[in-house]
Amino acid sequence: MSSALAIASVTAFLKNLLENGLVDEGINASIGGDAVVSALPPDRITTGTDERPQLNLFLHQVTPHTGLRPRERSDRRALLGLDLHYLLTAYGAQDFQIEILLGYAAQVMNRTPIVRRDVLRSTLSTLASSDNGGIPTPTLQALTSCDLDTQVDQIEVRPQYLNGEELSRIWSALQARYRPSLAYKVSMVLIG
Repeated sequence: MSSALAIASVTAFLKNLLENGLVDEGINASIGGDAVVSALPPDRITTGTDERPQLNLFLHQVTPHTGLRPRERSDRRALLGLDLHYLLTAYGAQDFQIEILLGYAAQVMNRTPIVRRDVLRSTLSTLASSDNGGIPTPTLQALTSCDLDTQVDQIEVRPQYLNGEELSRIWSALQARYRPSLAYKVSMVLIG
């Protein structure tokens, strides 16, 4: 059963999925620079004259999974089912960079509506054994030990519609300038 590290493991998996997808698609030639993928709060992204082509995957909300019936493990501890809500935002200083990045990101995310267990396990293992942009190796190694790939239910990644008012509320709460974004709901992550 997955541990408390499951949320971070899902974020690491999705970030890696986007990074590899952009490389596979050769996006850097389309945008005239190297695209970066991050998983930071939007107010920590550099904007303005130093802005670079970037996709940011931000976990903005975690909610209980409403369809989960109470389950107990053999050790009598209850399982917690969670839905993870992400905001995928594009940044860029040049004309059309944002639109190109969002288009590629949507295409990459659309290809993975169900996260296969073997792919999840392989991705997290690869992340733990390589240098990943300054993320400490012990942190990434810890994510592989969460056993997310052994949970009973498969993880689904679905686009989520947010109307203008909802998006406005999110960006206002973040105290960041609005950027074109895609919303995704990842369902269900079990913690027990």
